[in-house]
Amino acid sequence: MKRAYNFNAGPSALPLPVLERAQRELLNFQDTGMSVMELSHRSKEYEAVHQAASERLKRLLDVPDDYDVLFLQGGASLQFSMVPMNFLAEGQIGCYVLTGAWSEKALKEAQKIGATTVVASSKDANYTYIPSLDEVKWPKQAAYVHITSNNTIFGTQWREFPEVPVDLIADMSSDILSRPFDVSKFALIYAGAQKNLGPSGVTVVILRRDLLDRIPDGLPTMLDYRTHQKSRSLYNTPPTFAIYMLSLVLEWVEEQGGVPAMEARSRQKAAVLYDAIDESGGFYQPHAEKGSRSLMNVTFTLPSEELTNTFLAEAKERGFIGLGGHRSVGGCRASIYNAVPLEACEALASFMNDFRRRFA
Repeated sequence: MKRAYNFNAGPSALPLPVLERAQRELLNFQDTGMSVMELSHRSKEYEAVHQAASERLKRLLDVPDDYDVLFLQGGASLQFSMVPMNFLAEGQIGCYVLTGAWSEKALKEAQKIGATTVVASSKDANYTYIPSLDEVKWPKQAAYVHITSNNTIFGTQWREFPEVPVDLIADMSSDILSRPFDVSKFALIYAGAQKNLGPSGVTVVILRRDLLDRIPDGLPTMLDYRTHQKSRSLYNTPPTFAIYMLSLVLEWVEEQGGVPAMEARSRQKAAVLYDAIDESGGFYQPHAEKGSRSLMNVTFTLPSEELTNTFLAEAKERGFIGLGGHRSVGGCRASIYNAVPLEACEALASFMNDFRRRFA
C-alpha cells in the first residue's frame, strides 16, 4: 500500500514502525490472548504500559524529580479551564500572552473563572510574530503567565522561552518532544497527544509538585489535579490504547536518538520547505515573520484564491494530504511534526517548485 504524504495539523502522522508494531500486537498483546484495548486498566500488563510511558517521557525530557507526569482526557481545551480553576485564586490575576487562536481560547476560559490580563499580544498583526515580554509591567497579584509554545494556525513558535517573575505555564500541544528545553523553567506544561506524542484521546500534563498546595478545596473531583496525581492517573479508566500508543511513540523517539535528534530532523525538514518559499520570488508568501517561524507548521499563501484551489487540488492528486490553511489565514499549511519523514517534505518542495514554474 502506498502511504499518503500526511501533513494534517492533528490528528497527524504517526511513525510507520509504531503503526506496524501496534498492528502486530493488536489481537494478542504480550501473550494475554487479548488486545491492549481489552485489558483491565488494573492489570499488571497495562500497569507496565502505563509506567513505561511515564518513565520514557521523563527520561526524554529530563523531567526533574519534583515534577509529576499525568495522563488526562479532554484535550488541551479542558486544560484551558483546569489551569485557572486550580491556580487562579480570588484576588489574583492570570497573565496571558496572545499568539494565536489557542491562546485566545485559553484566555476566554480563564475569564470565566477569575481575573485576567493580556500582558503581550501579536493580534494586531494577525499573529505573524511572537511578541517580546521585555517591557511587560507585571501585576503584583499575578498568579501565573500562560503561553502557547507553537501556533499551529499561524505558523509561529517561541524560539526561546521567556524569563518571567511568576510561574510559567505552557500549552505545548504542537511542539512538545520536538526540541530540548529546560522543564524546570515551567510550573506546568500540558499537551494534547495528537500531534507529536501519539493518537488523540490522551493529554499529557507535567506539573511541579508544589503547585498542588495552591489548589483550593471544593473543586469537582475530576477537575482537581490532586485527584490524578494521587492516583497516578488511574482514578478512573484512562484512555488505555492512546497511552499504549504514546509509549510506543516515545520508544521510537528514543531509538531515533532522542529529542536532540528530533530537533535536527525538524530543522532539516523546515529548511526544505522554507527554502522553497523564500526562493519563489514572492509566488509563495510566508505568513510568519522569519524570526518567529515555526518548525512544526509551515504556513504560506499563493497569489490568488484560484491558484490556491488549483494547488490544493493537484497536491491531493499527488498524495499530499492536509495542506489547506486555516480560514483565518487562508492559503496553505504543512504540518511537519516528528513522524513526518524528510522525504515527504522533499517531495512537497519539489511539487511546490514545479507548480511555481508552471503558474508564476
